Parts: sequence; C-alpha cells; structure tokens
Amino acid sequence: MTLLSLNNLTIRRGTCPVVDDVSLTVSAGEFVGLIGPNGAGKTSLLRGALGILPGTGQSSLTALPPLARAKAAAFLPQGRDIAWPVSVETLVALGRSPHGQTDVNHRAVTRALARMGLESYRNRNAMALSGGEQARVLIARALAQEAPLLLADEPVAGLDPEAQIRTMQVFADLAVEGRGVVASIHDLGLAARHCTRLIMLHRGRLVADGPPQDVLNDKALAEVFGIRGFHTVTPDGPVFQPLGVVR
Repeated sequence: MTLLSLNNLTIRRGTCPVVDDVSLTVSAGEFVGLIGPNGAGKTSLLRGALGILPGTGQSSLTALPPLARAKAAAFLPQGRDIAWPVSVETLVALGRSPHGQTDVNHRAVTRALARMGLESYRNRNAMALSGGEQARVLIARALAQEAPLLLADEPVAGLDPEAQIRTMQVFADLAVEGRGVVASIHDLGLAARHCTRLIMLHRGRLVADGPPQDVLNDKALAEVFGIRGFHTVTPDGPVFQPLGVVR
C-alpha cells in the first residue's frame, strides 16, 4: 500500500530550487531514512510533501483535504519548543486532535507514552523536563496520532545514545507493524542499522535510493558527504562508521 507519492516535486527559495524535481513513493512497512549534508533539501522535502511549503509537482498528501491529511500523516518538525506548562499527558494527547474526542484517544496516548518509556512522566510539567526528555514527549505526541505515515525531521538529534537507539527501534517497529516512517537522519550509523531504505539528497536532487548497504557506497559518501567510511556486518546487524574526510 502506497502511503506517499511525490511526482516531480520542486520547491524554490527565490529562483534556487532547494528540492529539485524529486519523485518517489513510500509504502507501508518501510522505514525510510532521508539523508544528505546540511542544506541538501531534507527539511524542505518533508514540508513540501505536507504542503507546508509551496512548490510545483504533485504530492499525494497535498491532494487530500486538511483533516484527511492529518489522519493520513503525522509530522514531527525539528523545532522542539513547548510553549505552555501543561502535563506530559495533555501534550501527548494533542496528537489526537484530528480524531476528535473518543475513548480511543486515552488508549492511544497510553500506547505512545509506553513506546517512548514515558509512563512515569504522565503527570509531570512538560516545560520542566530536560531538552532530551521534551524531545521524547514530542515524539510521543506524533506517535499518538497513530497515522499510517510518520514524517519526522531529525527526530534523534540531541538525544542520548540510549534514547536514540530506542527511538530508532520504535520507528522500525512501526514499519514492521505495517505503517510507514520517513525520517531525516544525520547519524549515518543509526540510519544504516535501523532503516529498511535510504534516500540520499544532494543539492536538492535525489541521487540514491535503495537499501542502506547500496546507498552508503564509497563513491556516494565521497561525492555527497566528502567522507570515507567503514562498513561491516556483525551478529548484531550492519555497522557503519564515518572515518575521515576526503576533501
């Protein structure tokens, strides 16, 4: 089942295309890592797919009315500001807004808190938490939406190693359960280990799309990231580690 289809999506900043003629599809069961250097167009692509940024081309999500779009896709932006001193439970429950007030909402919030290991935080003031804890609460809010597709912009940035790994495993589990995830990720090691597929952007263009071991090849790493890396497969799964710069 296709959850997202982009056809020739182009987004411009002035006359410069920051997303340049990108076409792709995302299906149920995929955890797609969106990778590329700073300024490659990752955030703009996610926002353009949702219609937050204007562009040309087509997105299957922007073809939907706003309420249907909110039920089809949850979005976790980079920004992590929490503006009101509400409880963690109240904040996470905002993810249920597209669904109205139903008995299902409480169960969805409980599931989201459990996925992020936040059950004991339920009644705490969200503004009083650390930055990493607030980030996990906002991820839980997106999870509580229980949309078929999750679009997440740098969801593990700033998290400690345990929280990073747990979050990536949550996203991988969503894919196993039949949902879809697209997440922009700067940590190529995490992306290689947890994603089923990587999409590499460079200067706004899609330059590679496929399994992590194919996308993270020596040529692409050198040309797009300017680095060399170490690859191996261990009993615990694939490992990728950047080693040094090549330019």
